[in-house]
Amino acid sequence: MTPIGIYDIAGLIGTALVIVAYFATQVGSLDARDWRYPLANLVGAMLILLSLFSAWNFPAFVMEIFWLAISLYGLARALGRRA
Repeated sequence: MTPIGIYDIAGLIGTALVIVAYFATQVGSLDARDWRYPLANLVGAMLILLSLFSAWNFPAFVMEIFWLAISLYGLARALGRRA
């Protein structure tokens, strides 16, 4: 069995962030328009991308790049609404 490395831990934390944020929107405790939702997705995507340095996966890379870009857009919109 291969030990879990730092990249795996980063990927697991990133995955947990994305899943928790999504779950929180589904149960109504976090609004998708709240700045915390795209921020959680942005940080999650960045951590998952970091984990790909250890185990490269091109389809996952493409998905996370889009996830990151969409999260940046959502964060900019959310912060723009606050201003």
